[in-house]
Amino acid sequence: MTDSSLTTRQKVERSMQYRRGRELRFRAYGLASVLFGLLCLLMVFGDILSKGLTAFQQTVLSTEIYLDQDYLGISRKSDDQELFNADYEGLIKSQFRERLGVENRGERRQMNALLSAGAGWQLRDVIADNPELLGSTITVAVLLDDEVDQWFKHYRHAGQTGKLSERQLQWLQQWQGDGRLSTQFNRLFFTNGDSREPELAGIRGAITGTFLTLLVTLLLSFPIGVAAAIYLEEFAPKNKLTEFVEININNLAAVPSIIFGLLGLSIFIGVFGVTRSTPLVGGLVLTLMTLPTIIISGRAAIKSVPPSIREAAYGLGASKMQVVFHHVLPLALPGMLTGTIIGMAQALGETAPLLMIGMVAFVVDIPGFINDPSTVLPVQIFLWADSPERAFMERTSGAIIVLLGFLITMNTLAVILRRRLERRW
Repeated sequence: MTDSSLTTRQKVERSMQYRRGRELRFRAYGLASVLFGLLCLLMVFGDILSKGLTAFQQTVLSTEIYLDQDYLGISRKSDDQELFNADYEGLIKSQFRERLGVENRGERRQMNALLSAGAGWQLRDVIADNPELLGSTITVAVLLDDEVDQWFKHYRHAGQTGKLSERQLQWLQQWQGDGRLSTQFNRLFFTNGDSREPELAGIRGAITGTFLTLLVTLLLSFPIGVAAAIYLEEFAPKNKLTEFVEININNLAAVPSIIFGLLGLSIFIGVFGVTRSTPLVGGLVLTLMTLPTIIISGRAAIKSVPPSIREAAYGLGASKMQVVFHHVLPLALPGMLTGTIIGMAQALGETAPLLMIGMVAFVVDIPGFINDPSTVLPVQIFLWADSPERAFMERTSGAIIVLLGFLITMNTLAVILRRRLERRW
């Protein structure tokens, strides 16, 4: 049967069947695209979690330490400075040498390499909290080196040795057989700043620097962005100048973030002399980057307020200022807050502009104020990712997990605020 011999009804049914087939294929392609995107997302998250969860565990050796006052040269009546300067690391190593029967220099180096540089600080903190323990024997979970940590958590299951020597493996297997090797929650990861030693490196300094930087960003970008949105939407005359400003605000939202870093380097540091690598200059740079987002979302929130609200206020004799600040702004504020949180979440994940202003520096101390040297969490991740040690790679993934947790929390908060506070007209 040719097309010319088909009836009109048959032609319509064939056409409908063809269109339904195209629609079903389009739905299948769309569903496949969504599933592929979800699969890629699950692969990324799965890879990060598999590599980063072990960063929250640290290998320790449960052992007894005799707090020899004569060796340390201190007593229970010593002041804080004397307690601080005692040779706790030497005390631990000397007792380990006696128990293991280490005599020659080579074995001594191998044994010392098993202990973390922070083991002495760990013992110092115990005595500083309770000097009455001097002269007694205590059981402590001694912190071990990052190579031992990686062997115990990863290599030993695969029969690998890592960088450990045969003699070191004998000691470790002996301790493991005695049940003295174990893992515990890595508290130092959240309480320490950065360190050259992977087992001592933490994200507290980066989190504090991130908080101070975002605080400066919020205090500057929110009032400036809201004020600019109100002026452009409610008070600015509609002419070529305001159109030029609006176009450039939209364009700034698409400018690469590193350009804002160059701007901060040349203006804030070069012209105004703001100190490099501080939350103050970082907050100023991120303010420039987030302002377009806040202004655009603020204008959209103001536009969403129905004109009847303004007309009713004018009908009751309200002035322009009263209409804007007593009626329009309270109704548009939820949308503005949502845009601000999204802008802050974007700023939280930025690295390139902060690298340009020197926040890539190695900072050990925890910043106390906005003018103290500091780094931020994305830059800390960048620094650790460039380190060759596997332990730093593990901590890189752990820091990424923490950063993703902050980002998900901020975006979830934005969604909750929008749903609870936003009014539908």
